[in-house]
Amino acid sequence: MSIAENYNRIIARLIDDVDNNTTHMANGTMQVPSEAYIDPDMWQQEMDVIFKKVPVFVAMTQEIPNAGDYKTLQFLDKPLLITRLADGTARVMLNVCSHRAMTLTKEPCGNKSRFTCPYHGWMYSNDGVLRGVADHEKFGDFDKHANGLKQLPVYEKGGLIFTVLEADGEVDFEDYLGGMMDDISRLGMENWHYCGSRQIHGANWKIAYDGFLEGYHFAAAHPDTIATRTYSNVMEYGNYGPHTLICFPHLAIKENLAGVAPEDYEKHENNGYDWIRTLFPNISIFVAPEITMVSQILPGPGPNQNTTYLNFIHPSKPAGEDAELQEMMNFLCDVVDTEDYHVGLEIQKGLEANAHSHVTFGRNEAANQLFHKWIEWYLAKDPSAPKPELERCD
Repeated sequence: MSIAENYNRIIARLIDDVDNNTTHMANGTMQVPSEAYIDPDMWQQEMDVIFKKVPVFVAMTQEIPNAGDYKTLQFLDKPLLITRLADGTARVMLNVCSHRAMTLTKEPCGNKSRFTCPYHGWMYSNDGVLRGVADHEKFGDFDKHANGLKQLPVYEKGGLIFTVLEADGEVDFEDYLGGMMDDISRLGMENWHYCGSRQIHGANWKIAYDGFLEGYHFAAAHPDTIATRTYSNVMEYGNYGPHTLICFPHLAIKENLAGVAPEDYEKHENNGYDWIRTLFPNISIFVAPEITMVSQILPGPGPNQNTTYLNFIHPSKPAGEDAELQEMMNFLCDVVDTEDYHVGLEIQKGLEANAHSHVTFGRNEAANQLFHKWIEWYLAKDPSAPKPELERCD
């Protein structure tokens, strides 16, 4: 089935849901132990087995569009340096000098062809090659070619750059991301205008991610924002392994798609429905007509915390002032922060109070169930075990 055919199938089901007051349903409910959100040992296992071993997003292509552009990012215990080379390729390296492990640069972004360590003046080109050892004659014999910056695997597609923090041998990015990145690549974000980012802080990374995966909470948590545009508790799901497609209907879906042929439903994103595209374990992409938001959840530094970067991108650069885009960025940031993340922090308190032994995901929260089943699959460390499937009870 093609991507377009899959979209059309999901949207047709969504229209039926609106007509019949139904939604995508799993076969049953699912319980997740409360300790999964608060236990430090479990959190550390998630970091070691999932976040450090699977491909993770680290930058938008348009954050570093030009030769010499760079970005730094602290991801768990890994200080990253992401650069754009003269040949157009990206590099992801550890931002750590090979001499005495000093942080090479603390600047969040910029443009440089060379990086000089502020401690002893060792110099590296932006591909990580060690080019100069200060006072080399006094330092002694030293193989510069074998002591460049630590290189990490890198994969760039559809406007997104990925790495693996601690790779075990060769990384099959296509196997992990393939279908989802083919889907996202249709957007063409690699050619869009990067508008900037906002930073917010929240609870356990799974509490944050859970909120992106369902619309059950729209009426209660977003009565004056999302619920004025979108049905609450009506959604349809698709997936590529652990990565999900979530389709939410606008209140005007029937009017907006009236007269549209079913084979053309997929051409009307934001005109009757919205998609949330998620990349396991920590990315949510929301394409809105005003601006696109790519949410990046960075866990830690402990099980009860996360830092989330909201990256914003738009198909075109404003001809003049971008005040309207900045205003939309502030609006979306405020919605996520005050209407989602503040709720998440209260949930964290409730979990840490040991009020209940578990949380329960309903049949209408099928993507949440899939997410937690994939976490269980990774933590089991049994590649031969059947991979979780998205449930649908017709």
